[in-house]
Amino acid sequence: MKRSASGPAPPRRTREMVLVGLVALGLAGMAFTVRRPLLMSAPACLAGRWHGCFDTENGVLLMMLVGLPLAALVAWALARYRRAAGVMSPWRMSLAEVGMVYGTAPLVWLTLMPGPGAGVVPGRVSLLPLRDLVTMGPLGIGGNLLLFAALGFFAPIRFTAVASLPRILALGAGCSVVIEIAQYVLRLDRVSSVDDVLVNAAGAALAGLASRRWWRDPDQSRRAPERVR
Repeated sequence: MKRSASGPAPPRRTREMVLVGLVALGLAGMAFTVRRPLLMSAPACLAGRWHGCFDTENGVLLMMLVGLPLAALVAWALARYRRAAGVMSPWRMSLAEVGMVYGTAPLVWLTLMPGPGAGVVPGRVSLLPLRDLVTMGPLGIGGNLLLFAALGFFAPIRFTAVASLPRILALGAGCSVVIEIAQYVLRLDRVSSVDDVLVNAAGAALAGLASRRWWRDPDQSRRAPERVR
């Protein structure tokens, strides 16, 4: 039997471990950068108080980091179940699903927190592109870039239908539009801005580009049912 002249492809398990390492490294760097503000909410969170923990940005981010081992356990359980069922790429699928939810839901919660004038101040809309961008500041721009970064990073890994840059942009923009509409309808004392949509979509697209080497292969998806039989 003739062997291919090209070198062997990297083991799938190695690629999955590299993906896990990159995610863990990113979270560790983020935690180190904002460690001081996060620790300010630690007493309220450790005491189990809603006020001062889950209704503050620092508290939500702190609990997000504290709950990371539980998220890893859920991903491990899903991967083990899929491996036993003979599903292809069990670790990649499980990590992508947990990463999408765990990396997005807490940040969406932050955007839906009511301001001091919630329920009193009428909804405000800003539809002129780039007008609000200069007033966001580095922290605001960074937060908007991160809002759907996990979704943009993991969705094309999990779903073949999203594995293209235009579709990731559309996904990020669509989710952002839903958030902006909710802020306006619920009168959360926030400005529903088109610039938020633009930056959110850009953050999803940039994160998607960072995970491009792990995007789901359409050919592999079509072969999967044949392998299960």
